[in-house]
Amino acid sequence: MNPLPDRLVILWLLITLGLCFALIFWSVKLNPKPEPQLQWRDRPSGQPTGQPSGRLNDPKAPLL
Repeated sequence: MNPLPDRLVILWLLITLGLCFALIFWSVKLNPKPEPQLQWRDRPSGQPTGQPSGRLNDPKAPLL
């Protein structure tokens, strides 16, 4: 069997490297970085921040 020409080997190496980089970047683009996990001091986005609502915050409520 005759050895392959140098140009053909270099071309196949470049094609292989290009395919590897393309697959890596394509897989990263399809699976973006997930949101970080909710920490114990974080609130869900639906809950208001600050004091809880209700009779405790009503200035007109009678003091007991």
